[in-house]
Amino acid sequence: MTRLLGYVDPSDPYFVAAVVTIAFNPLFWNVVARWEQKTRKLSRAFGSPYLACYALGGAILFLNALRSHCFTQAMLSQPRMHSLDNPVAYRAGLALLAVGSVLVLSSFFALGFTGTFLGDYFGILKEARVTTFPFNMLDNPMYWGSTANYLGWAVMHASPTGLGLTVVVALIYAVAILYEEPFTAEIYQQKSSQFRKRS
Repeated sequence: MTRLLGYVDPSDPYFVAAVVTIAFNPLFWNVVARWEQKTRKLSRAFGSPYLACYALGGAILFLNALRSHCFTQAMLSQPRMHSLDNPVAYRAGLALLAVGSVLVLSSFFALGFTGTFLGDYFGILKEARVTTFPFNMLDNPMYWGSTANYLGWAVMHASPTGLGLTVVVALIYAVAILYEEPFTAEIYQQKSSQFRKRS
């Protein structure tokens, strides 16, 4: 670990920008989604919960693209690790990127746009919580798929900085899950209870 940290300059502006965007993105979408769930102000402003959800989804996609750009620039601005700079490590990184992409894309197709981008906070609920692949393999596959993508990208670039930033990604996602998961479980439990009462 000490050897890896020797490659990383945390004062580098690109590194700082990467850490800020990694931390900011889940904070942004959780704060906005909870605000919407309590006030419905976005839905009223856009005239529809669907349009409001699409707008938030667009903002999240933009912020995620910015985060990935900052992550890549941070890696490129700092030294490569020679022991990782070989064809075997590159192929391992490529495999991680492939696994991560499968998890992210299959999650998106299973959830749809509104399910992916916090539609439940806008009152847009599916009939029940999704339990098909990849949700039958692990919880929160989109977050862990995204983490695998960053890890693979870091290994492909033989970047200790990328590895360190991937740890930050994983930690931020773990915190986001602790915040989001109880809400999602609660709203689907409420929906199930209401359905049983009606039937």
